[in-house]
Amino acid sequence: MQHELKRSLGVFDGVMILVGITIGAGIYSTPQLIAGYQDSFLTILTLWAVVGAFVYVGGLIYAELGTRLPNTGGEYVYLSRAFGPFAGFIFGWSQLFIIRTSPAAGLAIIAVDYVGHFVELTQTSQTLLAIALIFAIGSLNYIGIKEASVYQNISSIVKVGGIVFLVVAGLALVQGHENLLHESLPPSSDAGPFARFGATMLLIVFSYLGWDRVGYSAGEMKDPRKTIPLSMFFGIALVMLVYLCAIFLYHYVLGMEAVRATKTVASDAATALFGPVGAAFIAVSVIFATTGSINGTMMTAPRVYYAMAKDGLFIPWLNYVHPRFRTPSRAIVAHCLWAVVILLARQNFENIVAGMTFAVLIFYAFTTLALFKLRKDRVGEEGSYKMPLYPLLPGIYFLGILSLILIRGYFEWEKSLIDLAFIATGLPLAFYFLRKK
Repeated sequence: MQHELKRSLGVFDGVMILVGITIGAGIYSTPQLIAGYQDSFLTILTLWAVVGAFVYVGGLIYAELGTRLPNTGGEYVYLSRAFGPFAGFIFGWSQLFIIRTSPAAGLAIIAVDYVGHFVELTQTSQTLLAIALIFAIGSLNYIGIKEASVYQNISSIVKVGGIVFLVVAGLALVQGHENLLHESLPPSSDAGPFARFGATMLLIVFSYLGWDRVGYSAGEMKDPRKTIPLSMFFGIALVMLVYLCAIFLYHYVLGMEAVRATKTVASDAATALFGPVGAAFIAVSVIFATTGSINGTMMTAPRVYYAMAKDGLFIPWLNYVHPRFRTPSRAIVAHCLWAVVILLARQNFENIVAGMTFAVLIFYAFTTLALFKLRKDRVGEEGSYKMPLYPLLPGIYFLGILSLILIRGYFEWEKSLIDLAFIATGLPLAFYFLRKK
């Protein structure tokens, strides 16, 4: 007997999924790199706001797609319906092979690094703990979406509350610190202005990644036509507010030079404000941020593998809902196993996430084209949410994505070809499963 997924998620759960996935390592690992590409705080803050608005438009697009096709699987469903099963398969394969499993491996490494703030760990014990962390979160998702959402809600509240507390309490204490927002320095990168702009935008986009995955769990939402748009609106607005406040505090307390010089910008800012207790506070916040992001991804991405297998376009073994827990348990196991393979093969956060943003942007572009196609074909028209200023807003959004893809492809063409090769590994399997079907 084939069991159905249990519908138990509401708007608050959707917002927490979005916030939990999005606020991860990015806000702790990219500000210092971005400071090396730009010359002033005002420029940096402006670019963070621009990307935030850009992401908000993407949220409107995904809200409409999610209500037109309120089925578990997210972009896989949208691309398959708009362009056929081949496009859906390549997307789903890329999720498993690089896009969604890589963050689980990379974020587990960061979480363990911050555990090292409290307990001294050897290299071997760090690797084993990271693997254990992936399987622990996988086990939570295996036994139930509701159980996983409980931890998602807790981790999201703790990490958002933590960084908001850091900002609010920090602003209350900055009177004793010199205001360094005015500090301006020539970029430390020797790249040209256009290349530096592209690199900055990609780093900020990476920090916002995660907002798109709310629709993956549509099949487990009580009322997806209502839940998806509201989750997008409130979730993206909350993430944007938190990010802008954090960037403001980093540069106010540390200044451009100190932000560039550190690898732990949030911890340094907290230490400057609160002393040693600040470092411990940030360590705990980062642990919750990273594990919450892993959990949020695991609540969503395995549903893509399950949806593909259910359509006969992937390994049949993954088309399985656990009879007791009512979760896509085998897809969750596959997600964990491949994340561990990536962790063992690369063992470095920067190596793991390199090129991931580039691959994601390619599918963002195709998903935007899917909106135009589905609107033209009037798919799911009745009762669906319709984004404002169509086709102007999605058109601008598509051109923005295409520009970033071309900039990265031009200035880092070798890395871009490698990333495309990862995606292309799914081509033989796509032909096999589609021909078999």
